[in-house]
Amino acid sequence: MPTFGDLERALPSLYEYRFFIAIGAILIGAAFAWLVVRKEWHQFAWEHRIPFAIGGAPIAIVGLWLAWSLASPLFINVTVEEEFPFAAQAVVPEGMEREDIESVMEGMAMVDDPVMVEQLPSGSSMTASSMVMAGTPVTAVESEMMSDMVQGLAMGAAATDDDSMTEAADMMAPAMASVMEQQGAPVALKTGSFRDADSFHRGSGDATIYSAPGGGLLLRLEDLNVTNGPALHVILSPHPDPMRSPDVKEPGYVDLGPLKGNRGDQNYTIPAGVDVSAMGSVVIYCKPFSVIFSVASLNDA
Repeated sequence: MPTFGDLERALPSLYEYRFFIAIGAILIGAAFAWLVVRKEWHQFAWEHRIPFAIGGAPIAIVGLWLAWSLASPLFINVTVEEEFPFAAQAVVPEGMEREDIESVMEGMAMVDDPVMVEQLPSGSSMTASSMVMAGTPVTAVESEMMSDMVQGLAMGAAATDDDSMTEAADMMAPAMASVMEQQGAPVALKTGSFRDADSFHRGSGDATIYSAPGGGLLLRLEDLNVTNGPALHVILSPHPDPMRSPDVKEPGYVDLGPLKGNRGDQNYTIPAGVDVSAMGSVVIYCKPFSVIFSVASLNDA
């Protein structure tokens, strides 16, 4: 027996004809109103208004709720911006602005062997011979490494082509690896990108599962932009590419709770004991109607 979710999944095929359907619905409504007046049904309804009100009120309430649930995603968006909780707070080199650092980080993400650069707070400074990570003392060897890192940042900020950016990344890589190892940096275990479920339920952004430095697991959603909807939840599913509700709810799936917002960067704690190696996808899922809004198939990071 088809569920409401099956019916709702069939509607996107009609989405491109929505304006014609809306005009048709208005015409049908006007024709029905004309018929009611012509047949004087409205007088009969008024004479029996109490029974009509008792019987019609629940239908009207349910109809309005369904209309709101399905129509609200068209004009309501919720943006949630959460910081990455494991980011080390580092100081910014003298003569560089936060925008310069962010430019370097964006460039690093485009090279073949990207370097992971933590977000740096504005209003800080450092010398060219050291970088103090959250108050941690720096040895002579570490100071030399930090000097390479600073030079790499400066080169990256001034880079004008891919070769220059790659050279900057190569200079920074050993220092960044050393610092992250000492600081106990998080490890990305699995990652994937969101895709559209259909022509109406659309999604983009990245999903990454991290192992925290002090233990524990975290799902990080970044640059998320998914169609809004009623009671959306974040699901970890063993299925690598779920297309229907039974796929999402394969044995072993984990509901991480309500989606905090349909846009932005967000963190979700994964309960202890969950075998993330067995998880094949992250799903944005509408629980009331059992509808998939977006799927990110996971691969080893």
